[in-house]
Amino acid sequence: MILLEYHNRILEEALLSRFNSEKKEAVDLTIADFDGILFHITNVDGDRNKIMVSASIKFFSELAQYGAKEYLKKEYGDLVTSTETGHDFSLLVNMESLPADKAALARKVALLKRHCFASVFEYFFDKQAAGGCKEKGVIHYRDDETMYVSADKDRVTVIFSTIFKDDDDVIIGKVFMQEFKEGRRGSTTAPQVQFSHREPPLELQGTDARTGNNVGYISFVLFPRATASGAQRQKTIDLIHTFRNYLHYHIKCSKAYLHCRMRARTAAFLKVLNRARPEKKATEKKTITGKTFTRK
Repeated sequence: MILLEYHNRILEEALLSRFNSEKKEAVDLTIADFDGILFHITNVDGDRNKIMVSASIKFFSELAQYGAKEYLKKEYGDLVTSTETGHDFSLLVNMESLPADKAALARKVALLKRHCFASVFEYFFDKQAAGGCKEKGVIHYRDDETMYVSADKDRVTVIFSTIFKDDDDVIIGKVFMQEFKEGRRGSTTAPQVQFSHREPPLELQGTDARTGNNVGYISFVLFPRATASGAQRQKTIDLIHTFRNYLHYHIKCSKAYLHCRMRARTAAFLKVLNRARPEKKATEKKTITGKTFTRK
């Protein structure tokens, strides 16, 4: 299966093209990302040597409760600037003092959304390492969908609620979840994955968790080996924060593949029917005068 990129490709390419351009041009771009996030790239007060990248995140106030602003300041350092009006966080790049590795800078800025989500996971991973807590993180990352995070002394549980637009999506989604369960048999280090349909899992009792025929809940149980500080923790965050979009992307790809196969099979059946159609035989007829003719 294809893993979605953790950074915003359009944002990265837009910045890199201007970093490498000899002519400094004005910029004013608005870029959309998953989960309703918008990026705005513009010049500060018309100064083409200064590029501001701002993010508009509907649920940023919820992320801020778990140290999102502090985490972003730690990641971006001197790039952090005063927030643009109507946005939640801004970075400022000075074109006159670019580092030697311009591609690395563009990639770093393009990871802004990833780092926003990372603050929540870092918070609860640290809580688990310290012995767990009763606090439960609730992030309404979409209008009808929510992410829940909790830390016990031996595990971190991450639960995604998601809405399936079609009945077919529920069936295909269950197939994917079954494959994740089967994958755990082949790898003892894989996290435990559970899927519940219509009703929320027991861990969400007493919350605002939705119910309904088109509602699904995917639970990940992350053990300390997946949340330990270092490269493994960062890899876990990369994969877990894109899971919802990863799931729906592959559901749509599966439906597109099934439709292609159905159309191809229908076309093959039509060819068989056309070959099976009996041809009209030419018959010889006679007129009243005895002349013959062939009716075609």
